[in-house]
Amino acid sequence: MAPSKVYFTDFRADHRENLLQKLHRLCITAGIENIDFNNKFTAIKLHFGEYGNLAFLRPNYARVVADLVKELGGKPFLTDCNTLYVGSRKNALDHLETAYANGFSPMTTGCQVIIGDGLKGTDEVEVPVEGEYLKSAKIGRAVMDADVFISLNHFKGHEMAGFGGALKNIGMGCGSRAGKMEMHSDGKPKVIRDKCIGCKACSRICAHDAPQFADGKAAIDYHKCVGCGRCIAICPTDAIFSPNDSSCEMLNIKMAEYSKAVLAGRPHFHISLICDVSPNCDCHSENDAPIIPNVGMLASFDPVALDMACADLCNTQPVLANSCIGHHHQDCETDRFQLNHPDTDWRTCVAHAEKIGIGSSEYELITLGKGGKVTAMTPGDGAAMPTKERNK
Repeated sequence: MAPSKVYFTDFRADHRENLLQKLHRLCITAGIENIDFNNKFTAIKLHFGEYGNLAFLRPNYARVVADLVKELGGKPFLTDCNTLYVGSRKNALDHLETAYANGFSPMTTGCQVIIGDGLKGTDEVEVPVEGEYLKSAKIGRAVMDADVFISLNHFKGHEMAGFGGALKNIGMGCGSRAGKMEMHSDGKPKVIRDKCIGCKACSRICAHDAPQFADGKAAIDYHKCVGCGRCIAICPTDAIFSPNDSSCEMLNIKMAEYSKAVLAGRPHFHISLICDVSPNCDCHSENDAPIIPNVGMLASFDPVALDMACADLCNTQPVLANSCIGHHHQDCETDRFQLNHPDTDWRTCVAHAEKIGIGSSEYELITLGKGGKVTAMTPGDGAAMPTKERNK
């Protein structure tokens, strides 16, 4: 199989071309015009950001994609599905209010916003999937009703997946609440009592009342817990952990199989922006300082190659000294996302997605320069020197 093409441009801009124009050119050069959008409902899947988090993608980028789809004859809408946990996006009304507060409204983005799995997260379609672990996936109905699917991804760290990129945005993001529960169900946390300070942060973040307190210490009620891992990320003393070493691995595998269910049988295109690379998901109601500098914008028809290219590019970047992993700033060898979350391995998701036929981890990185110049890089190596140039 030939390497997939992944197109890249950095965040440098001047008076001749701003970043929004660059994103438009990136999508055109990557071949989005080859999709038949004529009168096609087009889902643009992105993360609207939890209220209080400021690392999510600016709505200006969504406007570029929506306007481009309309230019090509399509009917775009922005979408995401409801969350499992307590927060500002657990039902469609709260979710829409949060989207609007964060700037994602029809007025600012030029298209409607539809919550994919309905008012209470129960409007789903059970989609057959030829996976190794799952026979079907529970996907938000509006997502599956679309004729064309576009993922617009904020590339950042993630406490269970290692990083959140295209496959995370597609697989976990398009699952209904029941689907998210199914993906999370293999990993249930445990509390180290000696480390617990009884702050009840875990209780406040849990949508299912699983953390219970006795003598000022937390314990997890496994009959209520769905294994979402939010309590692990929120605990200020690292008193909560997953005793099941395979739980993050299984989560990544299930996300890959959910991604296959979402993408199968229809045109799809994927865009990732490596900026404000926060340590944790945009689902948090806060965002810590970025762990690496901003890198650039990428686009591809292959979400597996896209995630691989993004990871490779991130791993060429220095660790920012003022970040949560800043004490590793001289460590040039270790994977940035494993420095961030040592118990995760993002490669599991990429490898399984490739295995089940979603895409290829081998890629040719094609860089857009100024004046329309396009430079192709060695396949599979985001840090490689250019091997050929051509004008386009």
